[in-house]
Amino acid sequence: MKALILAAGYATRLYPLTKKFPKPLLEVEGRPIIDYIIDKLRPIPLIDEIIVVTNSKFISYFKKWAKRLKLKKRLTLVDDLTKTLEGSLGAIGDMNFAINKRRIKDDLLVVGGDNLFDSELKSFLSFAAQKKNSPLIGAYDIKSRLQAKKYGVIKLDRFNRIIDFQEKPDKPKSTLAATCIYYFPKAKIKLIKEYLASGENKRDATGFYINWLTKRSVVYGFVFEGSWYDIGDYKFYNLAKQKFS
Repeated sequence: MKALILAAGYATRLYPLTKKFPKPLLEVEGRPIIDYIIDKLRPIPLIDEIIVVTNSKFISYFKKWAKRLKLKKRLTLVDDLTKTLEGSLGAIGDMNFAINKRRIKDDLLVVGGDNLFDSELKSFLSFAAQKKNSPLIGAYDIKSRLQAKKYGVIKLDRFNRIIDFQEKPDKPKSTLAATCIYYFPKAKIKLIKEYLASGENKRDATGFYINWLTKRSVVYGFVFEGSWYDIGDYKFYNLAKQKFS
């Protein structure tokens, strides 16, 4: 299994902090956000390589970070060759770029580089193993339909299959917010390329891909316990710093 960390965004909502510095390397309690993600990946024996996809503007920062990182697993940095927000590939484009660049043919665990969460990934992957060839999406119950309007929202049936997905809905059908934590079995990785080839131009928000995917495959949802922070703006960055302090 390969693990892919998405770290190629330009994080304009966190300017000026991220105007010349990558968001996944912003510190929380003296450590880069991405370090907490690496900690979740370290103990998973199935993962034999961790791939970080970033961009030409910020890759030098990640090279310095990687030199200081003590990791037994193989770590690979991938430059998506973009330098500006206007030229960015988007999250789905970066997933496809990294898959092609590394010629990935294994099962794939994808984690957004700005996700901070205190749950372990063992239960998530155990659930994925039970479902064999079905994609799995991580979710958190944020327990507020008002707050759910800001996220991609999933609705599950009693078997935990995703039966509805809405991107930032005016009237959420549940309080389950989809996270940028995904498991794609190797048999379904090709669907990412199919999505991009279909003419869909919504490449940045991964939720649009998940919505497309649910119409072509059975997709399951896994509800994490504990805390989760999507570091999209100053409010959530400050909340995360308070939580981890």
